[in-house]
Amino acid sequence: MTRRWALPLLFLAFLLFYLLPLVTHGMWIPDETRYAQIGQEMLAHGHWASPHFMELRYFEKPIAGYWMIAIGQAIFGENFFGVRFASALSTGLSVLLVYLIAGRLWNDERKQFACAALYMSFGLIAGQAGYANLDPQFTFWVNLSFVALWFAIDGNSPRARLWSWVALGLACGMGFMTKGFLALMLPVLIALPYMIWQKRFRELVGYGLVAVVVATLISLPWVLAVHLQEPDYWRFFFWHEHIRRFAAEDAQHTRPWWFYLPMMVVSSLPWALLLPVTLKDAWRTKGQRITVFLLLWMLLPLAFFSLSRGKLPTYIMPCLMPLALLMGHSLMERIKLAQGQVPRLNGLLNLVLGLVALAALVYFQLKQPFYDNEPLQLTLLCVFLGSWVLVNLLPVFKPLTFWATPALGMGMLVLLLPAAMPNVIVHNKMPDQFIAHHAEELSQSTHFLSNDLGAASALAWRMKRSDITLYNTQGELQYGLGYPEAAGRVQDLSQIQAWMDNARRDGQVGVVMRVKDQDELHEIDLLPKDHVRYEEGNMVILIFSKTAP
Repeated sequence: MTRRWALPLLFLAFLLFYLLPLVTHGMWIPDETRYAQIGQEMLAHGHWASPHFMELRYFEKPIAGYWMIAIGQAIFGENFFGVRFASALSTGLSVLLVYLIAGRLWNDERKQFACAALYMSFGLIAGQAGYANLDPQFTFWVNLSFVALWFAIDGNSPRARLWSWVALGLACGMGFMTKGFLALMLPVLIALPYMIWQKRFRELVGYGLVAVVVATLISLPWVLAVHLQEPDYWRFFFWHEHIRRFAAEDAQHTRPWWFYLPMMVVSSLPWALLLPVTLKDAWRTKGQRITVFLLLWMLLPLAFFSLSRGKLPTYIMPCLMPLALLMGHSLMERIKLAQGQVPRLNGLLNLVLGLVALAALVYFQLKQPFYDNEPLQLTLLCVFLGSWVLVNLLPVFKPLTFWATPALGMGMLVLLLPAAMPNVIVHNKMPDQFIAHHAEELSQSTHFLSNDLGAASALAWRMKRSDITLYNTQGELQYGLGYPEAAGRVQDLSQIQAWMDNARRDGQVGVVMRVKDQDELHEIDLLPKDHVRYEEGNMVILIFSKTAP
């Protein structure tokens, strides 16, 4: 039964829990609207070598991830599904890689299914599958590089090994073009100590040259193209996005060195209680080559990311595939021996979390409700929490039969929770729907103005216009705004009245503002008063009519 139904069940879960939710909610700012707009602009203006964000140079990432998001919009349309499809597909392919490598490691169909189901339902993995950014794509390429590495060193014939090293080079080249030099370093970080331990260093050098050649052939055309178009690209990208983010005192997203330790626990929900027994089993079999390889794969990147000053939760996604493999192996060994204590306790932990969440929902709705006359969203949240409690109740009573049902709970979370968000979150963090509601009126504007990059990119994507003028903000566009041709794209407080007067002589002006505190209120006060105003959450749309020349 496992052999017959494993892949169909995983594919059905992919359709229900990864693809279906893509269309159920607006795009989050700033990430999703930014990547959507860059992909849209790539299709409209042909920026296939040098990334541009609202017509400004944007050199924080390489190009391949934007290609995938642009291709998604080209195939499926400039809509939520098209923007997010690359993330869902990348994550689905990573699940398939888990299934394949588990079969090579243990030749056990139940372990294959268990490892794939665990990985697919890890909270961080499942959550990012429906989120438009580059991390799921980068994680797939890194996963492919490690899977290819294992197939290469475990191959039965020189031909099979050669093709595995070719696949490794392909993954490294595409990973490099998705997020940078880290994709080239991570396989070396694991392969070098493992092959030295196995006394196969000469093999690593010989076959490794094949991977180096393939990675070079894959990436070199773009490397040269972007250098010819933008000679400053590599200086900015290398120093700002790699050296400065890793070591600078003022690096973005600074976190303590231990930040990723609790994140590994949280990321592995709803399977977090499998961690202790998994690590115990790994320590007991630490001399076996499979365990050594998986531990190197998980721990060395984790240590490297922990050394970086700049940290985001998604950076550790490449560490989660080996964790799923180790967890699935440990879990199935216990199921095989009819030892149900671990899946029972894991289900009990999830059950308690669900009951606490239900109690918190009731308490806050009675005391300080965050759902205000929103029956559909509240119903969806209750359905999710009820489903979570039910599917985690089953392994408490029959752990050997229903060990996999926590995965359904996570599936229900990613299916229902985005659409169940209260309006206080939707109106403040998903402004594209608000903009779409007023798209007809906004489309008559000759000029657009915005004081927030997230709102500006949502406006640009909805209006299919990239010439948004920024009002008293620069953020991550500071580098691109430094070029002479970007003059006039930012207006500060002292310039805004003159700019408005000139812009209104050309035609209608559409303004999308994010108003969170007194500074933004002051920005609105400096604008003319004769406008039509629409407001939703902290988002404000102002329409200024044309004035006489």
